[in-house]
Amino acid sequence: MTLVANIPEPVEYPTTFSFTPTQIPANEQLHIEIRVWDPKTGAAVKHFQIIHEKPIHLFIVSEDLEYFAHEHPDLGADGVFRHTTRLPKAETYKLLADFMPEGGTPQLISKVITTAGYTRSLSAAIAKPAIDLTPKHGENLDVELVLDPSQPLAGKKTMLFFKLKPAAGLEPYIGAWGHMLAASNDLIDTIHTHPIYVTDPAPGEKQVQFNLFFPREAVYRVWVQFQREGQVNTVAFTIPVRSLR
Repeated sequence: MTLVANIPEPVEYPTTFSFTPTQIPANEQLHIEIRVWDPKTGAAVKHFQIIHEKPIHLFIVSEDLEYFAHEHPDLGADGVFRHTTRLPKAETYKLLADFMPEGGTPQLISKVITTAGYTRSLSAAIAKPAIDLTPKHGENLDVELVLDPSQPLAGKKTMLFFKLKPAAGLEPYIGAWGHMLAASNDLIDTIHTHPIYVTDPAPGEKQVQFNLFFPREAVYRVWVQFQREGQVNTVAFTIPVRSLR
């Protein structure tokens, strides 16, 4: 292992998204291309670090917070990421691309898109989801969430403990024991993270801990993904975050 004396300063890589058809349709096939450019030379970046088994993680979230996708576009020899998807209905969506150019620093690049003909304003479309911390059942897994502190505060560490049952058959998913995306109800803040600790607190149970610093007061929809016996379980919780008063 090569030791690096200093953590490199973040360097933003210009990134462009293109869509076919250019008038983004709802509930029809949509082709997405993502291109990354070297900030010093302007040349197309063609090589990327493999992070959690993939060169890129692409998240797609709808403005009503009802649609969530965690995708992995294919990387071509020309350095272009390509992915085909279908947006379920007419509305605004936020895309978040998580990647790291070879020799560069981690990139979290977002893009907001709206389907053709959809005219509702962003402010009018801000979701107001009800708080939901109830246990969830995925494809073949029960997931219970415990927060510490029970009332998360903006800018302070929140520990999220996910109790998973049954523990038998649990396995890493894309190189991690879990994946999480948190999005504020206005889609301004999006956070992609992975577990800090994994423990076995009781027979037949596994506990997966994530730590988050919610950036501001808002309601956050938190999607978590765990894999058991080859099936990916995606469940969501809705968490209120308050400012310190």
